[in-house]
Amino acid sequence: MGEMKKGFTLVEIIIVVAIIGLLATIVIPSLKADATSQDDWKKACINNLRQLEAAKDQYAIETGQTNGWSFADDTTAFSNLVVGAITGPYIKHYPSCPASSSTQAIDTIVRSVADYHVNAIGTAPSCTVVSVGIDAHVL
Repeated sequence: MGEMKKGFTLVEIIIVVAIIGLLATIVIPSLKADATSQDDWKKACINNLRQLEAAKDQYAIETGQTNGWSFADDTTAFSNLVVGAITGPYIKHYPSCPASSSTQAIDTIVRSVADYHVNAIGTAPSCTVVSVGIDAHVL
């Protein structure tokens, strides 16, 4: 028998490169989609925070509250802002963070309190799930 050469043939190398390329075309878009959904969650969360801030400001104007005044707790805040215990509803539904893994039902006061802190008048609300903030100049 003759000598056997060690190594790969050109056809074997081309097949391996083609398989790697095929796998890359499958994996890369799914990784990008995951990053996009994270950005979408942050944007939705920021929009919820803006709605909370606007509702809180409207409540403060109509009830004569000034900067530094705050609700007794977040449950009271959401009751006054959504249900409208004093003057009327300022938000149509209880906001919930889209990134929340909370097992509570969507759009309930329990979930809103778990996801968001209303904070005092003149201070931006905050999300407990996603580390995002809203710039006072953007509002």
